[in-house]
Amino acid sequence: MKKTWILPVFASLSIGFGGCAANTVQQEAAICPTTSTAQEGGIHIARQGVFMSGGTITTPVAGDYAPEKSWLDETRAGNTAHVDHANTFYQIPANASKSPMVYLHGYGQSRTGWQATPDGREGWSDIFLKKGHAAFLVDQPRRASAGATARMASPGGIDAWGEDGKSYMPGDQAWYTHFRIGLVAPDRYEGSQFPAGADAQNQFFRQMTPNTGDYDEKMFGHVLSDVLKDVKKITGKKSVYVTHSQGGRVGWQTDIENLAAIVAIEPGGTPEIGSDEYKKFLAAKIPMVIYFGDYIDNGPDNIMSTGFWKQVRDGAVAFAKQYNEDGGDATVVDLPKIGIKGNSHFMFQEMNNAEIANHIENWLNERGL
Repeated sequence: MKKTWILPVFASLSIGFGGCAANTVQQEAAICPTTSTAQEGGIHIARQGVFMSGGTITTPVAGDYAPEKSWLDETRAGNTAHVDHANTFYQIPANASKSPMVYLHGYGQSRTGWQATPDGREGWSDIFLKKGHAAFLVDQPRRASAGATARMASPGGIDAWGEDGKSYMPGDQAWYTHFRIGLVAPDRYEGSQFPAGADAQNQFFRQMTPNTGDYDEKMFGHVLSDVLKDVKKITGKKSVYVTHSQGGRVGWQTDIENLAAIVAIEPGGTPEIGSDEYKKFLAAKIPMVIYFGDYIDNGPDNIMSTGFWKQVRDGAVAFAKQYNEDGGDATVVDLPKIGIKGNSHFMFQEMNNAEIANHIENWLNERGL
């Protein structure tokens, strides 16, 4: 059974200086001291809150619940658990005149990645708030603030590691290479837009977070469909769905009823041409734009990741070509080919993230979003 909990919090906040919040100029000065990365201008937030979408309730444990024992009853007889929902933090700016944006993270990530950069600059949620888009920042089921699940991650999965399956699989170096920041940390590729310095790299690595349960793409897609439905209830508008990496795969499993457009940042693949997923987006005329960064055509030839991203990028190009021939609207943006160079898999956290956000905003404006 599905449940939706919406817990609105009304606020009038001025947000500035990389996400610090204050109600007055005096408070802002005290809480958020000016630094070299301080952002110009603020954001007037008219409303913000947190809500849960989708999810299930487990079958009661056999036996009668004993209130006199409560949590001390280790059998947990009669107890249930609310699990496998999404958790969404949202902010609606006072100038909200455009389509709301729903942000879905990729593997090993949470909504944190959209909110700020590793070196403390504005993330995309703030940048697009200033442009008039409400921000709905999702933690998908079994991740971060939505970690509740009925069965923890299985041994041998991508998160559970070790002989007992109870250790978090180490992967700082592996993901650094695969995300095309550099060949081996802390070195960055020549011309990299990734923030420099040990502090930024430390912040980046510490935003990684594991799944608490097994990855279930279809289930996640159903739950994100509930998120989009809830966003429509709150704003009255369909959403621009901004997905990243593994979140892109969840995006293809999400229903289209409350979807205005997709902005996919290096998704982990695109729908197979002619598949049910392909047909549902085409029938609904969902416009989509897919972005790829640098170090793909010019990445090291001797590493697996270069070939992987070439395959993903070329697959997206073939997908978009057919989608357009069939009457759809799909664009693949290969950033180096339009003169925007040095970006990794995390272009929304890099030094030119505002430039890429402007490129996306132009695409949205052309479609009245």
